[in-house]
Amino acid sequence: MEEKTDLSRRTFLGMGAGVGALGVLGLAGCGGGPAPAPQVDVQVPQALLDQAAALRGGSVGMLSQKLYSEAANKALDKSLQAFAQATGTTVRNDLVSGDAGDMVAKMDAEVKAGTNRDLAFVSDRRFVGQLHNLGALTDVTDVVTDMKALYGEPATEANDYCVFDGRWFAIPYHFIASGMYLRKDWYAEKGIPLKPYYTWEELRDNALAVSDPAKRRFGWGLTVNRSGDANGFIQNVINVYGGAIADNTGTKVVFNSPETVAAVTFIGDIYTNPKYKPMLPPGIGSWTDSSNNENWLAGILGLTLNQFSVYADSKTKKNPVYGNTHVFNGATGPALDVPLAYGESNSFVVFKGAKNPDLAKVVAKFMAGGTALLGVAKEAPCLVNPSWSKVWDSDPYYTGGDPAFAALREQTRAQLPVKTKTGYAFPQTPSPGEQAAIAAYLLTDMMQSVIQGTKPADAVAATHGRIVQIFEQQGYRQ
Repeated sequence: MEEKTDLSRRTFLGMGAGVGALGVLGLAGCGGGPAPAPQVDVQVPQALLDQAAALRGGSVGMLSQKLYSEAANKALDKSLQAFAQATGTTVRNDLVSGDAGDMVAKMDAEVKAGTNRDLAFVSDRRFVGQLHNLGALTDVTDVVTDMKALYGEPATEANDYCVFDGRWFAIPYHFIASGMYLRKDWYAEKGIPLKPYYTWEELRDNALAVSDPAKRRFGWGLTVNRSGDANGFIQNVINVYGGAIADNTGTKVVFNSPETVAAVTFIGDIYTNPKYKPMLPPGIGSWTDSSNNENWLAGILGLTLNQFSVYADSKTKKNPVYGNTHVFNGATGPALDVPLAYGESNSFVVFKGAKNPDLAKVVAKFMAGGTALLGVAKEAPCLVNPSWSKVWDSDPYYTGGDPAFAALREQTRAQLPVKTKTGYAFPQTPSPGEQAAIAAYLLTDMMQSVIQGTKPADAVAATHGRIVQIFEQQGYRQ
């Protein structure tokens, strides 16, 4: 992969037995100001030291999907430093943005050119299916089997997104819950009750009710501009309305349906109907993935949808919005009376052609549990969570560190699939075509065309055609 400005290389050199701190080369963060020192003394378990003994002097190259917390990225580095120091190995780590849109293509090009890293961790829901379909990954069933004996069972969603034909091609690392957030103090002022979940229509109407532009209160904090958060928002509404990009096999495009048109009509109305203008913050049409975080932390939003990065930031930075945040699992729609809330895992993959796959597998085992994960989790509370059942019980932090942890753990044990009234079962079979279509921002482009005046039915039909092209490029004839 060509080095870009969104990558920062860090090399951690093993200097013999014992765990010590080394300098970090070119450390880049995700926010302003220096991150605090990681809170956990990271140690490498003896069992993994034994497994790595024969690999002393070896090295691995690793890609890390950038976490939305500078302190968490720094804690991850500390864990890699500890491993390298204790095992006498070298770990070269690069940060990469999962929202760049071309990450999979670059990884695949490296594999085909024989210049790839040994391993990476990426979102299983967003990327593993594409990488597997391209033939870029090695079978890691042996590693997952070993880890089950060590750490228990992984999050249930991983069985859908990491397994192909009964074999594991990704190793669950840490769990990322889905969540929505609203201002409970604003709701209280208007006498609106707090609930475990709402319909999308309720959230829209409540957002308008709590808005007051004169006080810089904007009830709606969800954009449809090109971003990962917008992709998640649009796809969620489509799914709970009864639509889907593909059928349950993941191979047949079914996007152009009355249910999808109804969902797109609902979303489009929010951004085009003058009635809802008071609840839309200035600039929402050009937001990126960091914009809703920034505006939520600035205290001007009444509702947003985000991974727990925004919650983690508000807690670690002692932002007063933390105490006024109501966390809930999401919204329902005409086709589903419970939210689609089962999260995803950042999962390790080992690339074909890896120079040192054995060492890469030991690194993955180490990072997924113990103090290696705890250090990262404490710097990104509720954003970085255990994927493995026994890891949840390994430290009091995971059971009592935040009021949200109990609900987060329940997401890892969600009974899947969740079925809609229209016959779709989520999560569906991993679909490289769907993952590629989402990564290409076809959903956000569709909504932009609606905002600019295209009829929802026409926008959906046009997007269906673009999705078909991507599926056929992935080898799925329609």
